[in-house]
Amino acid sequence: MAIVDAGRPYPASASNRRPRLRWRLVAIYAGLIAVSVVLLFPVYWMLTISLKLPREIYRLPSLWPETTTLDNYRELIDERGFLTNIRNSVVVAGSVTIVSLIISSLAAYSLVRFRYRFRGLVGRLILFGYLMPTSLLFIPLSIIVARLQMGNSLLGLIVVYLTFSMPLSTWLLTGYFRGVPADLEEQAMVDGATRMGALLRIVLPLSAPGIVAVGIFTFTAAWNELLLALIFITSENKRTVPLGLQYLITGDVFLWGPIMAGAVLSALPVMILYFLAQRFMIQGMTAGSVKG
Repeated sequence: MAIVDAGRPYPASASNRRPRLRWRLVAIYAGLIAVSVVLLFPVYWMLTISLKLPREIYRLPSLWPETTTLDNYRELIDERGFLTNIRNSVVVAGSVTIVSLIISSLAAYSLVRFRYRFRGLVGRLILFGYLMPTSLLFIPLSIIVARLQMGNSLLGLIVVYLTFSMPLSTWLLTGYFRGVPADLEEQAMVDGATRMGALLRIVLPLSAPGIVAVGIFTFTAAWNELLLALIFITSENKRTVPLGLQYLITGDVFLWGPIMAGAVLSALPVMILYFLAQRFMIQGMTAGSVKG
């Protein structure tokens, strides 16, 4: 049976679709809000604790501070020298990212464009190098760093971090470079460009979103790494951010105010980096899965 409106029949079920669609949208938005609350509440709780007085932290928990204070940040910066930790992390993570991208770009381009014996084996070995448990590398890395006389130095830490950043960067960039048509490079070389020129002028610009995504992944991994830094760094003035936070815990004493203030300060550079490069991150995460 049909209902006629202004001489125009339409199915009776169409009038029931709008309420059903409206409830579906309400359910979707309610689910998104619930997920957002679950994800953002730890960040809010961390920020709240960093602004509380010590006596408020150890009392019954409250969702907001009764007295807002910056004493935890002052203690962290003035007494604990946390800005030095941030500077060290910026130097280490930035250097690891730059060196890793340069070497990994050349290695990935070699695996994608050149044909030589054991090329597939080399690619698999690079992936296996990344999958190697870090605990198995302590002794050989310690010997290498000691032989190079780089113990307890930021340069030694950079060399150590390259052992896990370069394999992952190479493997990811291999997928991005495969998405660049080889015909573009051949046309550039016909016009007089060298192989290196084709890489710099064709492949790298077209793979820019993927390179940015890999760079951010590498920077984040080096910024958050604790285990290797705990082993290779002993001087207080050379500690990175994770080490600085680790030494705020003494035995069973947790300085929750400075710890949360340090967590907020250490998260800011990475959050700003992701915010500025979010467009490249979205493109980079999908570019490697599309074969050109």
